[in-house]
Amino acid sequence: MTSQTTIDKPGPGDGTPAGSAPAKGWRGHPWVTLVTVAVGVMMVALDGTIVAIANPAIGKDLGASWSELQWITNAYFLALAVSLITAGKLGDRFGHRQTFLIGVAGFAASSGAIGLSDSIAAVIVFRVFQGLFGALLMPAALGLLRATFPAEKLNMAIGIWGMVIGASTAGGPILGGVLVEHVSWQSVFFINVPVGIVAVVLGVMILLDHRAENAPRSFDVLGIVLLSASMFALVWALIKAPEWGWGSGQTWVYIGASVVGFVLFSVWETKVKEPLIPLAMFRSVPLSAGVVLMVLMAIAFMGGLFFVTFYLQNVHGMSPIDAGLHLLPLTAMMIVASPLAGAMITKVGPRIPLAGGMVCTAIAMYGMSTLETDTGSLAMSVWFALLGLGLAPVMVGATEVIVGNAPMELSGVAGGLQQAAMQIGGSLGTAVLGAVMASKVDSDLAGNWADAGLPELTPAQQEETGQLVQQGIPPVPEGTPDAVAGKIADVAHDTFISGMSLASLVAAGVAVVAVFVAFLTKRGENADAGAGVGHI
Repeated sequence: MTSQTTIDKPGPGDGTPAGSAPAKGWRGHPWVTLVTVAVGVMMVALDGTIVAIANPAIGKDLGASWSELQWITNAYFLALAVSLITAGKLGDRFGHRQTFLIGVAGFAASSGAIGLSDSIAAVIVFRVFQGLFGALLMPAALGLLRATFPAEKLNMAIGIWGMVIGASTAGGPILGGVLVEHVSWQSVFFINVPVGIVAVVLGVMILLDHRAENAPRSFDVLGIVLLSASMFALVWALIKAPEWGWGSGQTWVYIGASVVGFVLFSVWETKVKEPLIPLAMFRSVPLSAGVVLMVLMAIAFMGGLFFVTFYLQNVHGMSPIDAGLHLLPLTAMMIVASPLAGAMITKVGPRIPLAGGMVCTAIAMYGMSTLETDTGSLAMSVWFALLGLGLAPVMVGATEVIVGNAPMELSGVAGGLQQAAMQIGGSLGTAVLGAVMASKVDSDLAGNWADAGLPELTPAQQEETGQLVQQGIPPVPEGTPDAVAGKIADVAHDTFISGMSLASLVAAGVAVVAVFVAFLTKRGENADAGAGVGHI
């Protein structure tokens, strides 16, 4: 795959992009461009975790059921995952600057509308809009970085970009806890409004439009429909699998529909003049390996970390704020290591840092499988910090491998692929590792319950008890004597720990597989296709 001529390469002798407005002062400056897109990206990344803290307060205030509260998360995630690649294509077609600004403005407006909502239905509808506008914003941010930074600086820029995402994602529960506890659940959404205004103002003042000379001029409408339907069926199956069961016909109907949809999409893409995703992209082994690596990393990280929040809050009895503070070693290590990983990848290439990062991730997940009910904060911090150290080079390197190995005119699609891979991996990790947890709890609970000398459970009681134990919650009925309540808590926590341990070992195994995938990556062949702006 060869580099493509772009309209944003340097003009003759002046160091400015040909075909676009000359960069003056801060306008078009790469590092100020990075700050601008980071503000918008921070808003979306923060929203991925901050809302979970607000759900109980939303449910109480609006009288929402448990399933309706789940839809607050699922509606956002579905809209985001289904739209990312199409949104990336829109950026390639109309320009990443415009797409970014529309995404930021729409996300902020949707957030404000949620804060003003007086019904759970309105909250869910506007969460869908948040997901759609977030999908516009994220690939466009990567496209802007790709077009603005020269190859030798791109990894450092992506490193800082990854640092912002990691810090925002991990900081969400802390900020959310403070806002819900001291202000209101609405403030969790209202906070996006001033952040969005700042991002829009900066974007209008700073960002330059960059479009490839041979950018797409038409839309593959049938391709968009087939891909969106296939993605929806896959993500929906992953979301509902814990409820329906992996052996359920419903689960496999949706999985089968997604497979058929992806096959039809692939066939159609070989026939259409301007396909949504030119399948020739995947002839690049490094790009394909980068996508697979992002999926595996997300399975290990998001799937494994999902149980840690229950462990900290329900086993150790921490508040959401305290649980977030205990995860600060992970956040801090990502903040420190992401820019360093970018510099290292620039110097030695992506293979060794990516493989090393997944080795650290595997060791960290193995370490988390050794956590007990009485494990101290210091031991936990070691494993969390090692996980952050492992994730940083993978987040940076896999992103650069995907985006840098795609032609410039497909940088938005490549950014959408990167984000979609991470979203699907996170959903797959939560679903698969959740199934591992459920299976282990089901197999151990009855024996542990009997060994503690507790009264035998009916099948219905065991099912209900198992669902609580999977979250680390002791199923103690009101009025239970303290001695019996203590035994129930011990059984619940021990059984939860055994399930979390097995899930963490599976996550470690996924990380080991990713080590080998990392050796298939290499520096982006097209990373120098854009980024002609001076001012570095």
